[in-house]
Amino acid sequence: MSNTDPRQILVTSALPYANGAIHLGHLLEYIQTDIWVRFQKSRGHDCHYVCADDAHGTAIMLRAEQEGITSEELIDRVSRDHQADFARFGVGFDNYHSTHSEENRHFSELIYTRLRDKGHIATRDIEQMYDPQKGLFLADRFIKGTCPKCHTPDQYGDNCEACGATYTPAELIDPASAISGATPEVRGSTHYFFKLPDFADFMHEWINDGHVQPQIRNKLQEWFESGFNEWDISRDAPYFGFEIPDAPGKYFYVWLDAPIGYLASFKNLCERQGIDFDAYWRQDSSAEVYHFIGKDIVYFHALFWPAMLHGADFRTPTAVNCHGFVTVNGAKMSKSRGTFIKAATFAEHLNPEYLRYYFAAKLTAGVDDLDLNLEDFAQRVNSDLVGKVVNIASRCAGFIRKLGNGQLASSCAEPALLERFIEAGEEIAAHYESREFGRAMRRVMDLADEANTYIAEAEPWVLAKQDGRDQEVLDICSVGISLFRQLMVYLAPVVPAMAEDARRFLQLDSLDWHSRTQGLEGHTIAKFKPLMTRVETDRIDAMIEASKEDLVEEQKLKDSAKGPLADNPIADEITFDDFAGVDLRIARIAKADYVEGADKLLKLTLDLGGETRTVFAGIRSAYSPEALEGHLTVMVANLAPRKMRFGVSEGMVLAAGDDDGIYLLEPHSGAKPGQRVS
Repeated sequence: MSNTDPRQILVTSALPYANGAIHLGHLLEYIQTDIWVRFQKSRGHDCHYVCADDAHGTAIMLRAEQEGITSEELIDRVSRDHQADFARFGVGFDNYHSTHSEENRHFSELIYTRLRDKGHIATRDIEQMYDPQKGLFLADRFIKGTCPKCHTPDQYGDNCEACGATYTPAELIDPASAISGATPEVRGSTHYFFKLPDFADFMHEWINDGHVQPQIRNKLQEWFESGFNEWDISRDAPYFGFEIPDAPGKYFYVWLDAPIGYLASFKNLCERQGIDFDAYWRQDSSAEVYHFIGKDIVYFHALFWPAMLHGADFRTPTAVNCHGFVTVNGAKMSKSRGTFIKAATFAEHLNPEYLRYYFAAKLTAGVDDLDLNLEDFAQRVNSDLVGKVVNIASRCAGFIRKLGNGQLASSCAEPALLERFIEAGEEIAAHYESREFGRAMRRVMDLADEANTYIAEAEPWVLAKQDGRDQEVLDICSVGISLFRQLMVYLAPVVPAMAEDARRFLQLDSLDWHSRTQGLEGHTIAKFKPLMTRVETDRIDAMIEASKEDLVEEQKLKDSAKGPLADNPIADEITFDDFAGVDLRIARIAKADYVEGADKLLKLTLDLGGETRTVFAGIRSAYSPEALEGHLTVMVANLAPRKMRFGVSEGMVLAAGDDDGIYLLEPHSGAKPGQRVS
């Protein structure tokens, strides 16, 4: 890992689907990748990190339709939200693009036509379930019915969540489209297939050549032994995606063009920065290409993707690095327990670098799940980052300011100790390189313990009270600051914001890996400011409660959108006196705004005729703010104010909902704000 020979490295993370918010389960991957990329850049390598939104498919098309906007408008909005979440957590992409781009269209068509011309594409007729009301073919997840084995209702078209049985949608009892409720029909259609079996020998050699982790290689071997099938790469119109060349009404399946998005995003970066794209992607390339993914999408990335690339005359990845899932407090993330935590919710209550460090402290090169134990999380961050690392600087900086006017001693009083810290950098670098971040963090904290022990045994605060010992105190604290600098070099890939604050405090040009060998004798530092505060348990509790509120708002939206009374039964009877206590008033929507960090809510400023109220309403999926302003609606004016994490909601607007969407109640245009509804 010599710094004299910079490597050319391209790194990607899996593309987040443009149909929902980023949550902690997603963040594990992007934080893991970002740490590795920052380490490579710190070592002086030519490393590029690209990603994009996965923006195609039926689900996006249907959601956009439900919201009354175009698919393009939906994916643009979600992309902005995703990039804001990533920025909060310091994930530093060199380029963030979209699979709905001209670059992706170009490479999808190029790879397809090369495969087709070489005989690796087949066509044949298949039968599928078809929704006659919506006019589209249904994927298994869009079909529901009663399980044919255990007779549990409301199960998806491929497996039963109650008994675990697998089956085809045709075997469901009383199958229905999850989109329209219509009874599906069986219809035939011509589909296009990638002939994966053509590449069996190549892929067998590829997976045994160190490109995947041992656990993943074993899983892939099971698929080899059971035999390969051809891969269906087409979908019928209507579909949001790219039409297949020379095949009107046929579209590339989202999983074909999603990984091609890596090429597209990098090409977009290359065009802007003058990078040689072919130097990274031609078959004889000496560059390195790494994909970081979750273990749930191994099949696509470690079988289909390398085979497609090889068949289309592109190089294959150097490695596909898989990670496990995130659990919270030993259990699967749960909305009802408030442990299904969105990125924006976490960042609203806690420093995102807490999570970066905790993930790093537990990450290995394997594919085991990572548990976010919230009690351990608080204890480890407080003990390691605050109690050990920041403590060194806070102990020493004041004495240097007082005794040396901010200038460190002109010589190092403990050169052997400092040299041990510098030499430890190669061991720590090896751990980073192999993605054994947990080992790297343990080694860094061992060094932090050594530094704190040195300072504690030297007792500069005691010496400072004795006459004639000022130089000795300055020498000790100068060593402490030099050791702190070493630690921040090693931690910078994990906590970049804290490292930047430390760099400014140390008044250094860089904390890159090689900078640790440059001495600080006689160097001047700035006044010390706290670099990180402790994790407070009340903030964790508030985050959990806020996550539960997210669930309440989602459930309200689902309930309001239900159609048949059988699925949305009328509530228990109330008396006339109960109803008479509800004060319904006409209100004009004076202003409407999106709510940052809330996928479902709009913030409404309501004019009741001389009085204004703020109401948070779960109607974002149905209305844009500009479409609401100036309109009349009906609100419950005497509802007790409710404190939400976004502010206080002073009432409730009335809406109706069915399978087609949500509709605010809108009185006749002659109504006036403040009038009572009777």
